[in-house]
Amino acid sequence: MSTIRWFKAYMLGEQNSPAPEGLRAASVPVSEADCRSCANPCDEGHDEYPKFDVDMESQILGSMKPYARQLVISTGKSDWEKEVTDAPNSLALYLSEQSHRGRGGGKERDRKDRKDRGDKVRGERPHRDKDGERKPRLSDASIPGLYDPSTTSKVAILNGSHNTVCDDTLEETVLVLPDYKVVVGVQRTPEGAEEFWTHVADPSLPRAASTTAETRLKSWVLPYSCVILLCSHKRRDNRCAISAPKLEHGFTTALERQGWDVRTQLEDPAQTGPALEELSGTEEEREAEIVRQLHAVDPVHADHPSALILRNSHIGGHKFAGNVIIYTPQGVAVWYGRVTPHEVEAVVKETIIGGKILPPLLRGGLNLARPGRTTLHDW
Repeated sequence: MSTIRWFKAYMLGEQNSPAPEGLRAASVPVSEADCRSCANPCDEGHDEYPKFDVDMESQILGSMKPYARQLVISTGKSDWEKEVTDAPNSLALYLSEQSHRGRGGGKERDRKDRKDRGDKVRGERPHRDKDGERKPRLSDASIPGLYDPSTTSKVAILNGSHNTVCDDTLEETVLVLPDYKVVVGVQRTPEGAEEFWTHVADPSLPRAASTTAETRLKSWVLPYSCVILLCSHKRRDNRCAISAPKLEHGFTTALERQGWDVRTQLEDPAQTGPALEELSGTEEEREAEIVRQLHAVDPVHADHPSALILRNSHIGGHKFAGNVIIYTPQGVAVWYGRVTPHEVEAVVKETIIGGKILPPLLRGGLNLARPGRTTLHDW
C-alpha cells in the first residue's frame, strides 16, 4: 500500500497498520510500494487461502514479543505437540529447563511465562514496568514492536522443519538467530542442552562466544542471503498449517524468478569451510571474521544470492496468519503478518531484495531502526 493510499484508508477508518511516516522518523527504511502485486480479484493465478478468519481489525505493529535470541531446532517435521517445550525427551524441553534454571525458576514465574510467552519465550527483562516486571527497551520508544535485542535476555525456543545434518540421530542442528549462525552436534539430552546453553544460547554471551576450544560444538555462519521462517504449527492453529505451504511455494517461485537459489532443507555447513571454532585470535578478531563472512553472503555482495525457507512452530499471533519472519545477515529480523500469496512478490522485491519495510504487514522486528542507512542491507 502506498503512502497516499495508507492515509486514505486511515481517514476512512480502514487501516490498522503503522503510518509510514512514523516508521521513517524512527529510521526504519520504508517502501511505498503496494503490498499486493496483483489485482483484486487476483488475475495472476496466485494460490488462494480457503475461507478462514484473519484479524484485520487489531493494530498489527507491536503484536510480537521481544527476544535476544531465537533458537530453531531440527526436527524434520512441520507440525508438533501443542507446546513444543513440553514434549518428552526433546531438545526444546531440555533447553526450556536450562533457560528456566538460569533465571532462578519458580512455579509462579513459570505459569506467567506460559501465559505470556506465546512461542515459549524465556528469560528476564532488563527494565521494570508499572507492575514491577522487567521489560526491554524499544529501539524507538514511540513505536511498539521495534526492538533492540541487546536490551532483553529472553530466548525463544522453536522447532523447525529442517533435518539435522549430523550422522548421530541423537544430535540436533540448531539455527541461532539473529546471530545468523548454525550450530551442529547439539545432543538431545539434558547435558547437551546445558553445553549448548552455556557456550552458545545464553543471551549474556556475545556472538563469537562459542568460537573457542572449550566446547565440542561446531558452528558456521549461515550460508544464505536470507532465512525465511513460516509458522506451520497446525496443533496450535490450523490457519498456519494452511498458509505455510502456500507461502513456501509463493516465495520459492518469486525468488527463483529473481535469480535466487532456494532451499527448504539446511545443507551441511561443513561444506562451506572451517567451523568458527577453528578461528584464532582475540574475541574481537573472531567477531571481525564472522562479520566478513556475513558480508559475503548478504544479498548485495553474494555472487549467487540464496534463501533458506523453513517451517516453524508457534510464534504467537496466529490470528494474523500467514506469519512470516525474515532474517538477514545484518542481524535484522522482520516479522510480517496477514501475508497471503498475493503479497509475496512485493515482500521479495521490496524487503528481501530491496531492504525496505512494507508497513501494512509489519508486526515488528529486531534491529529495524537503521540510522544513517537507506536500506536494511546497509552495514
